[in-house]
Amino acid sequence: MKKVEAFIRSDKLNELVTKLNSMGLKELNILEAKNFNKDLIKLADSDLKIEFTPMIKIEFVINYTEVDKYVEAIKNTVQTGESGDGKIYVSDIENSVKISTGEEGLKAIA
Repeated sequence: MKKVEAFIRSDKLNELVTKLNSMGLKELNILEAKNFNKDLIKLADSDLKIEFTPMIKIEFVINYTEVDKYVEAIKNTVQTGESGDGKIYVSDIENSVKISTGEEGLKAIA
């Protein structure tokens, strides 16, 4: 199993969720996030000002065989070509347990 985490612009959330749902994704987590980038540090009148960019983090777990199609879908849906489009991370998941049923592995994410 793989975990996909994507940090995206908030105005792309509805479009992306619609796309992922149409591909068969049944469950994902959505969190508010703030991005820090060294380019957002500004010196104004000798006071240090740090700005954060509001972002949305989506995360979901899928079968490893589906990673490429979901990553491509995220890129194609949210990419504007401008700085600040976001990032996608993919990591390994050893196991998953659905607490209500006790199902494990791929059955827990189906």
